[in-house]
Amino acid sequence: MGNKQPKKTISNELTEDQVGVLKSNTKFTDNEIREWHESFMRDCPTGRIDKKRFVEFYKQFYPNGKVDNYCKHAFRPFDTDNNGTIDFQEFLLAIATKTQGDLDHRLIFAFNMYDMSKDGLINQKGLITLISAIYDLVGETDRKGDRDPKKIAADIIAKLDSNGDNKLSKVEFIAGCKNNPNIRALLAPNI
Repeated sequence: MGNKQPKKTISNELTEDQVGVLKSNTKFTDNEIREWHESFMRDCPTGRIDKKRFVEFYKQFYPNGKVDNYCKHAFRPFDTDNNGTIDFQEFLLAIATKTQGDLDHRLIFAFNMYDMSKDGLINQKGLITLISAIYDLVGETDRKGDRDPKKIAADIIAKLDSNGDNKLSKVEFIAGCKNNPNIRALLAPNI
Protein backbone atom coordinates (compact mmCIF):
# COMPACT_ATOMS: atom_id res chain seq x y z
CA MET A 1 0.00 0.00 0.00
CA GLY A 2 1.19 3.52 -0.66
CA ASN A 3 4.66 4.32 -1.89
CA LYS A 4 6.70 2.41 0.66
CA GLN A 5 9.99 1.25 -0.81
CA PRO A 6 11.48 -1.97 0.47
CA LYS A 7 14.63 -1.51 2.52
CA LYS A 8 17.76 -2.15 0.52
CA THR A 9 19.28 -5.40 1.65
CA ILE A 10 22.94 -5.51 2.49
CA SER A 11 25.09 -8.39 1.45
CA ASN A 12 27.34 -9.63 4.21
CA GLU A 13 29.96 -10.52 1.60
CA LEU A 14 32.78 -8.15 0.75
CA THR A 15 33.26 -8.02 -3.02
CA GLU A 16 36.51 -7.40 -4.86
CA ASP A 17 35.00 -4.17 -6.22
CA GLN A 18 34.29 -2.96 -2.69
CA VAL A 19 37.83 -3.84 -1.60
CA GLY A 20 39.15 -1.94 -4.62
CA VAL A 21 37.10 1.17 -3.80
CA LEU A 22 38.21 1.08 -0.17
CA LYS A 23 41.86 0.51 -1.11
CA SER A 24 41.82 3.45 -3.49
CA ASN A 25 40.28 5.74 -0.85
CA THR A 26 42.24 4.63 2.20
CA LYS A 27 45.72 3.45 3.13
CA PHE A 28 44.42 0.07 4.29
CA THR A 29 45.74 -3.10 2.65
CA ASP A 30 43.50 -5.87 1.27
CA ASN A 31 44.08 -7.89 4.45
CA GLU A 32 43.33 -4.95 6.74
CA ILE A 33 40.10 -4.19 4.87
CA ARG A 34 39.04 -7.83 5.16
CA GLU A 35 39.90 -7.88 8.88
CA TRP A 36 37.92 -4.68 9.46
CA HIS A 37 35.00 -6.17 7.53
CA GLU A 38 35.09 -9.40 9.51
CA SER A 39 35.09 -7.47 12.79
CA PHE A 40 32.34 -5.13 11.56
CA MET A 41 30.12 -8.04 10.55
CA ARG A 42 30.77 -9.83 13.84
CA ASP A 43 29.66 -6.72 15.75
CA CYS A 44 26.91 -5.77 13.27
CA PRO A 45 25.52 -8.92 11.64
CA THR A 46 22.92 -6.88 9.74
CA GLY A 47 25.72 -5.05 7.93
CA ARG A 48 24.59 -1.71 9.36
CA ILE A 49 25.03 0.32 12.52
CA ASP A 50 21.94 2.21 13.58
CA LYS A 51 21.97 5.08 16.08
CA LYS A 52 21.11 2.80 19.00
CA ARG A 53 24.04 0.47 18.25
CA PHE A 54 26.33 3.48 17.73
CA VAL A 55 25.48 4.64 21.26
CA GLU A 56 26.20 1.13 22.61
CA PHE A 57 29.69 1.22 21.05
CA TYR A 58 30.44 4.58 22.63
CA LYS A 59 29.24 3.34 26.03
CA GLN A 60 31.99 0.71 25.88
CA PHE A 61 34.64 3.42 25.53
CA TYR A 62 33.05 5.91 27.94
CA PRO A 63 31.35 3.76 30.60
CA ASN A 64 31.18 6.63 33.08
CA GLY A 65 30.06 9.27 30.62
CA LYS A 66 26.70 10.27 29.23
CA VAL A 67 27.12 9.33 25.58
CA ASP A 68 23.63 9.78 24.11
CA ASN A 69 23.81 13.50 23.39
CA TYR A 70 27.31 13.31 21.91
CA CYS A 71 26.43 10.32 19.73
CA LYS A 72 23.49 12.18 18.26
CA HIS A 73 26.02 14.52 16.66
CA ALA A 74 28.96 12.15 16.13
CA PHE A 75 26.76 9.80 14.07
CA ARG A 76 26.12 12.39 11.35
CA PRO A 77 29.60 12.48 9.70
CA PHE A 78 29.64 8.67 9.51
CA ASP A 79 26.19 8.42 7.87
CA THR A 80 27.19 10.08 4.60
CA ASP A 81 24.10 8.97 2.67
CA ASN A 82 21.80 10.22 5.48
CA ASN A 83 19.75 7.02 5.63
CA GLY A 84 19.95 6.64 9.42
CA THR A 85 22.47 3.80 9.37
CA ILE A 86 26.19 3.33 8.78
CA ASP A 87 27.23 0.58 6.38
CA PHE A 88 30.71 -0.93 6.23
CA GLN A 89 32.00 1.38 3.51
CA GLU A 90 30.82 4.52 5.35
CA PHE A 91 32.32 3.16 8.55
CA LEU A 92 35.74 2.34 7.12
CA LEU A 93 36.00 5.57 5.12
CA ALA A 94 35.23 7.56 8.29
CA ILE A 95 37.76 5.56 10.30
CA ALA A 96 40.36 6.13 7.59
CA THR A 97 39.67 9.86 7.58
CA LYS A 98 40.01 10.05 11.36
CA THR A 99 43.16 7.91 11.52
CA GLN A 100 44.92 8.24 8.18
CA GLY A 101 43.80 11.56 6.79
CA ASP A 102 45.96 14.64 6.87
CA LEU A 103 45.13 17.31 9.42
CA ASP A 104 42.82 19.20 7.04
CA HIS A 105 40.73 16.08 6.30
CA ARG A 106 40.46 15.20 9.97
CA LEU A 107 39.38 18.74 10.80
CA ILE A 108 36.79 18.66 7.99
CA PHE A 109 35.40 15.50 9.57
CA ALA A 110 35.19 17.33 12.93
CA PHE A 111 33.63 20.39 11.26
CA ASN A 112 30.90 18.20 9.77
CA MET A 113 29.93 17.10 13.26
CA TYR A 114 29.63 20.71 14.45
CA ASP A 115 27.73 21.83 11.34
CA MET A 116 24.36 20.68 12.68
CA SER A 117 22.27 22.54 10.12
CA LYS A 118 24.46 21.31 7.24
CA ASP A 119 24.68 24.83 5.88
CA GLY A 120 28.48 25.01 5.93
CA LEU A 121 28.55 27.14 9.08
CA ILE A 122 28.89 26.60 12.81
CA ASN A 123 26.98 28.99 15.04
CA GLN A 124 27.44 29.72 18.73
CA LYS A 125 24.39 27.68 19.73
CA GLY A 126 25.83 24.63 17.96
CA LEU A 127 29.18 25.10 19.68
CA ILE A 128 27.49 25.29 23.08
CA THR A 129 25.54 22.12 22.32
CA LEU A 130 28.63 20.16 21.25
CA ILE A 131 30.88 21.44 24.02
CA SER A 132 28.21 20.43 26.55
CA ALA A 133 27.91 17.02 24.86
CA ILE A 134 31.70 16.54 25.03
CA TYR A 135 31.61 17.44 28.74
CA ASP A 136 28.82 14.87 29.25
CA LEU A 137 30.82 12.27 27.33
CA VAL A 138 33.92 12.60 29.49
CA GLY A 139 32.04 13.17 32.75
CA GLU A 140 33.08 16.81 33.16
CA THR A 141 30.79 18.44 35.73
CA ASP A 142 32.66 21.70 36.44
CA ARG A 143 31.00 24.14 34.05
CA LYS A 144 31.48 27.40 35.89
CA GLY A 145 33.60 30.43 35.01
CA ASP A 146 36.11 29.63 32.27
CA ARG A 147 34.59 26.13 31.93
CA ASP A 148 31.11 27.43 31.01
CA PRO A 149 30.20 26.14 27.51
CA LYS A 150 28.51 29.48 26.69
CA LYS A 151 31.66 31.43 27.55
CA ILE A 152 33.91 28.98 25.72
CA ALA A 153 31.72 29.09 22.59
CA ALA A 154 31.64 32.91 22.64
CA ASP A 155 35.44 33.02 23.04
CA ILE A 156 35.98 30.57 20.18
CA ILE A 157 33.69 32.53 17.85
CA ALA A 158 35.46 35.76 18.82
CA LYS A 159 38.89 34.26 18.12
CA LEU A 160 38.15 32.34 14.91
CA ASP A 161 35.43 34.36 13.16
CA SER A 162 37.51 36.38 10.70
CA ASN A 163 34.61 37.92 8.73
CA GLY A 164 32.51 39.07 11.71
CA ASP A 165 29.30 37.12 10.94
CA ASN A 166 29.32 35.36 14.37
CA LYS A 167 29.59 31.99 12.65
CA LEU A 168 32.48 29.78 11.65
CA SER A 169 32.91 28.68 8.06
CA LYS A 170 34.84 25.52 7.28
CA VAL A 171 37.87 27.64 6.34
CA GLU A 172 37.71 29.62 9.60
CA PHE A 173 37.26 26.44 11.66
CA ILE A 174 40.18 24.64 10.02
CA ALA A 175 42.52 27.64 10.16
CA GLY A 176 41.56 28.34 13.77
CA CYS A 177 42.10 24.75 14.89
CA LYS A 178 45.40 24.56 13.05
CA ASN A 179 46.66 27.82 14.53
CA ASN A 180 45.39 27.34 18.08
CA PRO A 181 46.27 24.00 19.68
CA ASN A 182 44.08 24.75 22.73
CA ILE A 183 40.99 25.23 20.59
CA ARG A 184 41.86 22.15 18.53
CA ALA A 185 42.25 20.10 21.73
CA LEU A 186 38.77 21.17 22.82
CA LEU A 187 36.89 20.97 19.50
CA ALA A 188 38.73 18.06 17.91
CA PRO A 189 40.38 16.23 20.81
CA ASN A 190 41.33 13.06 18.92
CA ILE A 191 43.15 14.92 16.17
